[in-house]
Amino acid sequence: MTRFGMVIDRHRCVGCHTCANACKMQNNVPMGMLWNRILVDGSDVLDGAVGTYPNLIRDYTPVACQHCENPACQRVCPTGATYKDDKGRVEIDYDKCIGCRMCMAACPYNARSFNWEEPKRDPAFDYGDARVPVRPKGVAEKCTLCKERTDDGSEPMCVKCCPTRARTFGDLDDPNSEVSRRIKEKSAYVLLPEQGTKPQIRYYN
Repeated sequence: MTRFGMVIDRHRCVGCHTCANACKMQNNVPMGMLWNRILVDGSDVLDGAVGTYPNLIRDYTPVACQHCENPACQRVCPTGATYKDDKGRVEIDYDKCIGCRMCMAACPYNARSFNWEEPKRDPAFDYGDARVPVRPKGVAEKCTLCKERTDDGSEPMCVKCCPTRARTFGDLDDPNSEVSRRIKEKSAYVLLPEQGTKPQIRYYN
């Protein structure tokens, strides 16, 4: 049994947004959407800061779908469009999605986007991995842990492109995997543990 997950070293994250842009290019994410976001703790704007000049600080928290073991989004999906696959990833069947947005309301991590209009891309063509499904108007979409890449044994693009190596990906059910060792050694934690969703994305400082 494989259960894919990731651990993110927040101390190494420099807020460069390389992961967000690499994800966008790999997965053909339309303009105006991001599957990966870099939040600044205590700030509600992109690349914000906390404090008063010149005493400013920035602590970054990368956030995307947490690929929960007990996903709230799956429980409320009326059509079965949201599902857990055989590698522990939370995925969306776009043919089954009816655009009700119940999954978006249920997700405590605000980790989904919605195609309100026909997706727009600049340049005006599909620039992602050819294996990635093109999402139409009227469906929810989110991080897939780069399903097409990870099915082939590659890392998600956000992991591959991170210049500071802040991300580690692998099999959480393999105690000898690098991701499992780091989670144990660093006493990694999850976001919003009180929600009971048991995220498979972990963090340490």
